[in-house]
Amino acid sequence: MRIAGIVLAGGQSRRMGGGDKCLRLLRSKPILAHIVARAAPQVVALALNANGAASRFAGFGLPVVGDSVPDFAGPLAGILAGLDWAAALQPACSHVASFAGDAPFLPPDLVARLAQALAAGHELAAARSEGQAHPVFGLWPVALRGDLRRAVTQEGVRKVDRWTACYRLALVDFPAIPVDPFFNLNHPEDLAEAERLAETLEASFAGG
Repeated sequence: MRIAGIVLAGGQSRRMGGGDKCLRLLRSKPILAHIVARAAPQVVALALNANGAASRFAGFGLPVVGDSVPDFAGPLAGILAGLDWAAALQPACSHVASFAGDAPFLPPDLVARLAQALAAGHELAAARSEGQAHPVFGLWPVALRGDLRRAVTQEGVRKVDRWTACYRLALVDFPAIPVDPFFNLNHPEDLAEAERLAETLEASFAGG
């Protein structure tokens, strides 16, 4: 199974006060840099889903793919953009893994474990921690992009879990110790918590 990846950063970040959340600094580096460092080794190619001028991401060396669905239609539009990008430019890839653009601590074995779930007979796979599903961290067959386009453009589907309910979905559990790997930043005050969590992770690595 050859898997491409898409980082979802196409939202408007209203709760964060607007702008690109993924460009906020964490440990003196953009959040996106932390995500790319963890996500890129897990996939054969990685792209960024973002809308507007691509030049603001020039320093990351990623292809930038905008939504084909207008009016900021949510994460499903970003996943669709990733599937279309893979179909056109990564034709050897049968699946696309999606990563939230505001979650800097994602697991280094995320894609491998989601792929194991698909190998067991599921159509889709998504992450879960402490009983909470995180459907934007998912693994999606490129072959379903036509179905997803119909759901988003014709049926008005916006919630990821509403679409995944139509398929055999595996929820793969990840430990939340020492930190929840799917912690994401929604509000300005979450930056301080992310700094604290980053220190906790560093301390756990230093302690073996």
